[in-house]
Amino acid sequence: MNNNIKSTLAIGLAIAATVLAASPAQAEIHSKSNNLVVVEARDLPEQAQTPGNSLFLHADNGSTYLYVEQQQGARLSVFDVTEPAHIKLVVSTPLAAQGAFDFVRPLGDYAELVYFRNSQKEAVLDLHKAKRPVLQMVPIMTDFDTAEQLGETGFLVRTAAHAYIPAIAHDYQVVDVTASIPAQLATVKDVKHRVTNDETGTTFLLGSDGLTVVRRPRVEQEYEAEQRQTEGN
Repeated sequence: MNNNIKSTLAIGLAIAATVLAASPAQAEIHSKSNNLVVVEARDLPEQAQTPGNSLFLHADNGSTYLYVEQQQGARLSVFDVTEPAHIKLVVSTPLAAQGAFDFVRPLGDYAELVYFRNSQKEAVLDLHKAKRPVLQMVPIMTDFDTAEQLGETGFLVRTAAHAYIPAIAHDYQVVDVTASIPAQLATVKDVKHRVTNDETGTTFLLGSDGLTVVRRPRVEQEYEAEQRQTEGN
């Protein structure tokens, strides 16, 4: 083999090695029946790899969005999870430093109540523009967590500070029982918050490695078929 061929081969191998090193590892884990798919954080948009404290789902005009508090309240990331197989980042925006917070409950159709852990202050995440949410502090000291709704526009609220109860982290195992002997597909570490989209069967777990998604493709297909049928009518 002459020197030119050796040189060309060496360059080709070096390029191939660089490409392989730069390519992210495929982290999707499939059960034998393909009824369960575990998508780890490194197989999601980069912002999903940051741990967070709280998350919630919000449906708007046929789309479903996942809102995740990150960096001890310094950042809010929004993901479009309408199609669980193609999760996309919508926006990742910095927030004024108020400290870590939790999403507590909806306030009507276009707002989510927020509690700051250390200050016991409250805020509202305005969702009228789902892709551009706005966090607004509540100027009064209340406890909206126990609020009773008064019609569509009012609440009966206690005048008291909210007492924060920290979530206890747990490790969760995703187990496939297709075979006679259950098989562990994945372990999600230090999960403090999780939420499930009942329409698609998708479960979102927020742990120490960021966001982990457990998909149920069969439920997704059934939901898509129902949507097409509804649109056809």
